[in-house]
Amino acid sequence: MTTSPTLLSQAAHFFLDPNHGAPTGSILDVVVRGGWVMLPLLFLSMITLALILVYLVTLRGGSVVSLKYMRMAETLLRKGDLLGFLSASNHHTESVALIMNRTIDFITRNPQATLAQAREIAQTEGTREANNFLQKILWLSDIATISPMLGLLGTVFGMIRSFNVMANDVAASRPMLLAGGVGQALIATAAGLVIGILAMAAYAFFRSRVHCMIADMESATTQLLTLLPKTEEKKCTQE
Repeated sequence: MTTSPTLLSQAAHFFLDPNHGAPTGSILDVVVRGGWVMLPLLFLSMITLALILVYLVTLRGGSVVSLKYMRMAETLLRKGDLLGFLSASNHHTESVALIMNRTIDFITRNPQATLAQAREIAQTEGTREANNFLQKILWLSDIATISPMLGLLGTVFGMIRSFNVMANDVAASRPMLLAGGVGQALIATAAGLVIGILAMAAYAFFRSRVHCMIADMESATTQLLTLLPKTEEKKCTQE
């Protein structure tokens, strides 16, 4: 047990020694010293960055509802022009447009459908859209869970490597080999934690954004559904 300070000093020397392996501080050096676990961790880091960039572009308020669509929808629904509304909605990709399009399509195909049934269709479609948004960002949550576990696995392999060196009676090469195992364990742990923290922070950020988007989607859908009774009254008056 008296050799612990020596092992720690050898581990520090392993990280700082410029003549050991690739240049200290380079990405290649870190990957090599961290062991094979660094390969899946490197892959997960690239996936995390790619997902963050994609979500920054796709998960925005304009993908749920836009002022232009709301003005068009309110105008057509107040006029009772359901067919015109369906035709115009087909040119919009907002989530509210998809929900209302399926709801109005249900009404036109089933003239005897009640308002409660139409609202049930809208609620079902809205739940589906909300689940799609939440399902997308779950990838970040999964990465945040897997990355630290991979780092822990790398730590275990690094410690096994060190204990195997201690089991062999090779006094001359033991200090550097022990430092290599400790270095592998520490690098794998640090890499797993860094990727996991980044993924979890991104997940928390996008989860908050998705909840705001879902709230806007529900509010816009409810606002348009309130115009359906007026539309039906106009149709009955015209008949």
